[in-house]
Amino acid sequence: MGHPVLESRNHLFTWWVVWILLAPGHALLLYYAYGGESTLSIADGFISMIIYSSLALAAWFPFKYFNRVGKTTPTLIINLIALSVAMTGLWLGLSRMVTGAFFPEGSLYETFWTATISYRISSGIFICCLVILSYYLIISYKNLSEKKLDEARLENLLRETELRMLRTQINPHFLFNSLNSVSALTITNPDQAREMVIRLSDFMRYSLSRKDEQPVPIRQELENLRLYLEIEKTRFGSRLKTEEIISEECLGIKIPSLLLQPLYENAVKYGVHESTGTVTITTSLKCNGEFAEISVSNNFDPEAIHRAGTGTGLNNVRRRLELVYGRKASMKAEKTEGSFTVNLILPATID
Repeated sequence: MGHPVLESRNHLFTWWVVWILLAPGHALLLYYAYGGESTLSIADGFISMIIYSSLALAAWFPFKYFNRVGKTTPTLIINLIALSVAMTGLWLGLSRMVTGAFFPEGSLYETFWTATISYRISSGIFICCLVILSYYLIISYKNLSEKKLDEARLENLLRETELRMLRTQINPHFLFNSLNSVSALTITNPDQAREMVIRLSDFMRYSLSRKDEQPVPIRQELENLRLYLEIEKTRFGSRLKTEEIISEECLGIKIPSLLLQPLYENAVKYGVHESTGTVTITTSLKCNGEFAEISVSNNFDPEAIHRAGTGTGLNNVRRRLELVYGRKASMKAEKTEGSFTVNLILPATID
C-alpha cells in the first residue's frame, strides 16, 4: 500500500486544506496561553502547522512499519507512543529553529515561546494522536473498499459462471435425434442428409462459439434459430411450420446469445412431438420505445397425452433475464386451449 496522501493530487490538496484550517486553532490556543499577543500567535500558528503537516506525511512510513503483520498489541502501543514523542520533539525543535530565523534573539518571541511550551507539547501529542487515528481510518476505509471490490469481482465471477451453465443447457436430445435423422436420410435421401449435416454444423458452430455473455443482435439469433427449425423440419416434415411477424427496425437490438433457444425447444418438444397434426411456431418481434417485445407461440393438440415437463427451459430463460437485466426485463408464459405463448419484454439495449 503506497502513501494514501501522496498517491493523489486531490488527497494532497485536501491534506493541506485541513492543516491550514488547523493553523488558526493552534494560533488561538497560543494567543490565550500567552495572554493576548496576536501577531506572534498567528505567525507561530501557521509556521508550526506547516512544519507539522510535513512531519505527519513522513510519519506514514514508520506508522506503516509498526502496523505490519506479526506485531503484538503491546509492542504496537509502545511503538506508537514512541512515534508521538519523537514527532512532538522533532516538531518543537524544527518550529523553534524556523521561527527563530524570523524573530531575533532577545525579542519578545523568546518569552512567548517559553510561556507556551507546555501548551505546545500537549497540542503536539494531541495532533499526533489525530494523525495516527486518521491513518487508521484511511487503512480501514481502503481495506473495506478492497473487500467490497473483491466481493463484487467474486459475485461477477459467480454470475458469469451461472450464466455460462444456463446457456449451455441446450437439450442434448436434439443433437441425438438429429444424428439419427441424418443416419436414416443417408439411405433414403442422401442429398437431404447432406443439407441437414451442413445446417447442423452451422448451428453447432454458432452455439459453441458463444463463450461469453456478450450480447448479439436479434437478427443473428433469429438466423441461428431458423437453422434449428430447418433441422427439426427435416425430422418432422410437413407437421412443423414456422411463421414470423418481425419489425425490421428491431433486428439491431442486442440480446444475450442463445436466450431464445429453450423456447423453441419447448415448442418442438411439447407441441410438434406430441401432436399428430400440423403445428405452427410463430415468432413475433416488435419495438415500443425503449423496450422490445419478443413472442414465441405454438399450437398443440389439447386432446393428446402430454408428458409433464420439468420447466427447466423456461426457468433457465427467466433466470438469465434476471442475471442480465435485473428487474428491467420480464417474462410471461400463457397457456390457452390449444395454444402456448411465451412473451419476453426486454430493454432495447443492455447497460
